[in-house]
Amino acid sequence: MTQVALVTGASRGIGLAIAEALAKNGFSVAVNGLADDAELASACQHLSSFGVPVLPVPFDVTKSNDYPTIFSGIESRLGSLTTLVNNAGVGVLHRGDLLDVTPESWDRCFAVNARAMFFLSQAFAKHLLSKTRLQNVFYSLVNITSSNAVAVATARSEYCASKAAAAMVSKTFAVRLGAENIAVYDVQPGLIATEMTLPVIEQYRARAEQGLTLFPRVGEPAEIGRIVAALARGDLPYTTGQVISADAGMLVPRF
Repeated sequence: MTQVALVTGASRGIGLAIAEALAKNGFSVAVNGLADDAELASACQHLSSFGVPVLPVPFDVTKSNDYPTIFSGIESRLGSLTTLVNNAGVGVLHRGDLLDVTPESWDRCFAVNARAMFFLSQAFAKHLLSKTRLQNVFYSLVNITSSNAVAVATARSEYCASKAAAAMVSKTFAVRLGAENIAVYDVQPGLIATEMTLPVIEQYRARAEQGLTLFPRVGEPAEIGRIVAALARGDLPYTTGQVISADAGMLVPRF
């Protein structure tokens, strides 16, 4: 049976890199973006070049009532879902003093980064548990959170809080789904060169070279993709509930 993955926020950046890595490993891929636009179409065209079935699935991850219909649509075209990668996320509306954070920015971060992750994971779990699953197929839920689930960035405090909540979502689902043989992982990227980090990446690149990270460089989206593909294939057997700190050792305690 071919594994089938839904990757949210996959029309660019880390999400697209994850979808590409999965496609290269033979997964059929449902590619989510917020809108049915040129960016999503371009991503799907690119992914199709790897010779696997690819399906665009534009939807707002915060609209939980739509999930069952989305799953059914994916399965009618690609086959039974085996994998969910919760990658969709947003940053803060404005970087700055946490004393100036607005309820709008707080609510936006939590709506996408934590609430949507929880309820999409819930819907995916219910969907899998309602079906007969094959014994020789690896089923997994992979959540993309952030090093900021642990490390404080006061200029993005609402983002940090939402990612800390998302990290706990991963733990709770790992505990609930363990007996069902569904693996759950929390991938926490550190300094990755993406559109979201573009305004500050050169500052972080300099800090990485000065020792902020143990490997003196920033990471690339493709590296996160390779990690997620390994997890989704089941290449880390007898593991679940793990945090994968994809941060070049940035958070290793040092003197």
